[in-house]
Amino acid sequence: MKLSEKLAALEQEESREAESTAPEPKAAPAAANVAKRARAAKAKGTSPWDATKRKVRELVLEEVAPKMQGLTAEELAAEVRSALDQILQREDVEVTPLERRRFVQEVMSDTLGYGPLDPLLADESITEVMCNAYDDIWVEREGRVEHTDLSFTDDTQYRAVIDKIVSAVGRRVDEASPMVDARLPDGSRVNAIIPPLALHGAVLTIRKFSKDPYTAKDLINFGTWTLDLVTVMEACVRGKLNILVSGGTGTGKTTNLNVLSAFIPDGERVITIEDSAELQLQQPHVINLETRPPSAEGTGQVSIRDLVKNALRMRPDRIIVGECRAAEALDMLQAMNTGHEGSMTTVHANASRDAISRLETMVLMAGYDLPVRAIREQIASAIDLILQVSRMPDGRRVITAVTEVQGLEGDMILLQDIFKYRSVPGAPGTVSGELVATGLRPKFIDKLNENHVEVPASAFKAPVGAAPGRPAPAGRGRKVRVPSAREVADQERLR
Repeated sequence: MKLSEKLAALEQEESREAESTAPEPKAAPAAANVAKRARAAKAKGTSPWDATKRKVRELVLEEVAPKMQGLTAEELAAEVRSALDQILQREDVEVTPLERRRFVQEVMSDTLGYGPLDPLLADESITEVMCNAYDDIWVEREGRVEHTDLSFTDDTQYRAVIDKIVSAVGRRVDEASPMVDARLPDGSRVNAIIPPLALHGAVLTIRKFSKDPYTAKDLINFGTWTLDLVTVMEACVRGKLNILVSGGTGTGKTTNLNVLSAFIPDGERVITIEDSAELQLQQPHVINLETRPPSAEGTGQVSIRDLVKNALRMRPDRIIVGECRAAEALDMLQAMNTGHEGSMTTVHANASRDAISRLETMVLMAGYDLPVRAIREQIASAIDLILQVSRMPDGRRVITAVTEVQGLEGDMILLQDIFKYRSVPGAPGTVSGELVATGLRPKFIDKLNENHVEVPASAFKAPVGAAPGRPAPAGRGRKVRVPSAREVADQERLR
């Protein structure tokens, strides 16, 4: 090599070293996480196990794809397993005999199921699954969020699983429609949002629901309800009071609505209306309706308001709307006021008074220039009871208030708490409390009597040492407790 060439090579090497030691330019805030994730992925690399799984999965899909038409789930699983066995014998796959069983299970899960989500969906202690990226999966267990060490093989598999979930219910997610609500076969709620709306990649959130719907007994065991509250709420549902379940995101509004609906007598025709079907009513005469998003051309959308209007022509005894978010609140209130007593719905609000204000706002969203007093008259006449649900800092879901709507006085809707949650002293670092009756006799007792539904007066009795309408002194009220088997049996026999 000539001297000039050696000098040029040395200069290039020095310049490369200078570039490597120079400080990196500060990344833009929007791209900082992307750059960080890309560096982490580069450092992590793709493991031989993941690379082999990807290779085998692609071969299995190529082998099975021409035969998938018309196969049942059992036949498809048999075809995939047969193709997988043949490929493992034919291809040079470096998997030890001890790892073969696990490898086959993971490839089967990747091909027929939801990949790494399958064990999370099967875990009954997990209530929420949150995928922030293909290699960043979080779960909620017992009210607390924690990170997992599971991940998809790559972003391609991650997006394929999202497409598989949403396409199963006739929906789509792409750049033209980058966010979608869907559900799993077991009723779990699914939300997916992809770029360009999600800046750092696709995000998938799954709200799981119990395979066996929770009952009032379960909520008592969780400390969410008390025995007195079960007695009162069952009477209110059977007495055809209109009930509004209010609470924030993730507080358990749908779960409480499910439990309330279990008190509906079997002889009534019930119509449920939801964005994504989640309610699990056990009565024999239930009609389930679900909204439909617009097509790719922007046509064909069916909203909750459209379904509420249509439900009025289907001879319902009760209408249950999964959640009121907008103008459908007006139609729901009108339905409650026109012979469909005993209807129920939920709304996002932090307190009972806030729930009333939200209803007023949603009615105005219908586009009619109604006076505020007329709206409040509709609300005061339609809603009988508000069940306020909250989530405590330690993850527990509790009923913080049961509030009666007593009517209109002037321009103000009168509210009266029948039950109220009160905090009590606990161990350092812990949160505890109790749900107690305020001792006030609700006005809806007269309506229950007209419908031949009786409620024992003891259910509304305030704890010893508390004046009517005031909370019991800390530590002197009736604690939330799990009833004995005999008490539960007595309640079920009375029911």
